[in-house]
Amino acid sequence: MITKREAALRLDIPLEMATRHGIPSRMSDAEFEELETNPPAWLVQSRANRTGKRPVWMQLTCTVCGFTEAARPKKWWPAFTYLSCDWHSPTELPEPAEGVYRSEIDGIGSRFVGIVDEAVKS
Repeated sequence: MITKREAALRLDIPLEMATRHGIPSRMSDAEFEELETNPPAWLVQSRANRTGKRPVWMQLTCTVCGFTEAARPKKWWPAFTYLSCDWHSPTELPEPAEGVYRSEIDGIGSRFVGIVDEAVKS
């Protein structure tokens, strides 16, 4: 059995869309395979409309401890060099390279800090 959230992750659609189109709260693997094999018109249209620029779901993984969660990426998220759980110390991450400026962005997913390393502009 898979949950509606897991089905949305696998289909790469928002949870709201899964709810709106009647994906049940729990479904068997066989039911999911049938949905994938013979997608309804709304799913075909959704996939056709995708630009491919940004995924609907993103797997976030802590560089330090490996904790993982799936989250809906926000438009303002930059490309992260590292992700770290918010309770880890910055010293637990690899040191930034010479000539690199490091910034931290709080509030990524439920518990992550995004680390962005950028070359210092001269």
